[in-house]
Amino acid sequence: MSIIVTGGAGFIGSNFILDWLQGGDEIVVNVDKLTYAGNLDNLTSVQKNPRHQFVMGDIGDTALFAKLLTQHTPRAIVNFAAESHVDRSIHGPADFIQTNIVGTFRMLETVRSYWTGLPTQEKSAFRFLHVSTDEVYGSLGKGQPAFTEQHRYEPNSPYSASKASSDHLVRAYHHTYGLPVLTTNCSNNYGPFQFPEKLIPLIIHNALAGKALPVYGDGQQVRDWLYVGDHCAAVRRVLDAGQVGETYNIGGGNERVNLDVVRTVCTILDDFHPKPDGGNYQSQITFVKDRPGHDRRYAINPEKIQHELGWKPAETFETGIRKTVRWYLDHQAWVRNVTTGAYRHWVEKQYSL
Repeated sequence: MSIIVTGGAGFIGSNFILDWLQGGDEIVVNVDKLTYAGNLDNLTSVQKNPRHQFVMGDIGDTALFAKLLTQHTPRAIVNFAAESHVDRSIHGPADFIQTNIVGTFRMLETVRSYWTGLPTQEKSAFRFLHVSTDEVYGSLGKGQPAFTEQHRYEPNSPYSASKASSDHLVRAYHHTYGLPVLTTNCSNNYGPFQFPEKLIPLIIHNALAGKALPVYGDGQQVRDWLYVGDHCAAVRRVLDAGQVGETYNIGGGNERVNLDVVRTVCTILDDFHPKPDGGNYQSQITFVKDRPGHDRRYAINPEKIQHELGWKPAETFETGIRKTVRWYLDHQAWVRNVTTGAYRHWVEKQYSL
């Protein structure tokens, strides 16, 4: 038996593959285009594992995907492949439209053709699991109830709009063609192997380098934080037991103000890696111009997945963030390898430092 994981060299995808290989005996075919955020160094520990088979490719390459389906006859596809950074989508939305909408459409067409030709038993057991984001629901006001699976879609950035479009395509392929799909919408992930453009690894990286710690606007935006290992466990559970055609919201139950997250990381760094001059890392916090259309608050209501599938996060924010800071401190070689000149240029452009 085998599964195909798309975007498996990215942050969440690589964590999922490492978890999957540790917890079972199935082959994983990892399809990744290796854009700037895809990094095979994330998977060094399974490089020689015969159950991990890497294929460099685009989900929109129908000929390649059809060949992989025929060759490996997977029982499931888990789709992590996506352009996923709001700031980048504001500066250059075309890549997000191409990958998240057109790529998902082409993959769905290829998978539908494959699934239609399967024998009855295999056809019934097959699953296509699409991993999405809470950002498709838009922004919540203070005190408003957290997002449920029934919340209407109100995306506010090119990124979230492209993910909302892909969600709609997945739903349509189930209702029109009967493709056995599952969709998950998760809150903000953090943990090992996250590219240092996202808030937490960016703050760790800049703090250690003695650089400014950029905080958008007043820093009072609220996010619900989910440790990546908990997210992977939830996706595995949905794949195993989720009801076909259903959506499951995955949240950590850890709403935090962005500025408080930055301060927490600084405090942990003060403990784990004190500054030579005896100062504190919070002194490096710098407020920068807010990004256009910045959503004020996200929050996930995970009651459905908890009640129906028995999943709940193992990490609190307090335990998960300490594990995360410790991991980055212990893996500075990995950080150096991903922070290329192109990355530094991007940060300088984005935050106008």
